Amino acid sequence: MANRGQAFGMSAKVAAKIAGKRDMEKEAEAAEWISTIIGEPVQGSFEDWARNGVVLCKLMNKLLPGSVKKITESGGDFKMMENITNFQTAAKKYGVPEIDCFQTVDLWEKRNIAQVQQCIFAVGRQGQTKPGYNFPIIGPKMSEENKREFTAEQLRAGEGHVGLQAGQNKGATQAGQNFGAQRHM
Repeated sequence: MANRGQAFGMSAKVAAKIAGKRDMEKEAEAAEWISTIIGEPVQGSFEDWARNGVVLCKLMNKLLPGSVKKITESGGDFKMMENITNFQTAAKKYGVPEIDCFQTVDLWEKRNIAQVQQCIFAVGRQGQTKPGYNFPIIGPKMSEENKREFTAEQLRAGEGHVGLQAGQNKGATQAGQNFGAQRHM
């Protein structure tokens, strides 16, 4: 882990905001979900057992067999960080959007565990969309397309309707409003 000094000012506010997003109940739910899928108990704090990426790689191999070719169980820091990168690559291949993924240092340096949590829930959401998914469900179901077909008559009926975003404000105008002194030219 990098040696970082105490944060002050804006950095401290940002760190506090990130830490405030962390939800221990969701962490416990994610840990239980992962444990059920990989068939192994996960022990310790969320960031400690997830930090080396081994459990995350096992998760992706259960959901998408063969997605992580090599899982490094021991070695230096960069070998362990490679596991996290392999998990992220497999998650994106599984269909997790880039916006839901975390950066390797977020987990490795335990800086943004809430983002790691969000990524795990995104993996769970994607799983629910896959045919033949027979694992437990985590988090809300991903939304589905709701395509609507309108008849020509329905479309014509909507043309005469003035929406509130069209600038109509029941005749109210800004005429006669004065703020401050007038500009003299």
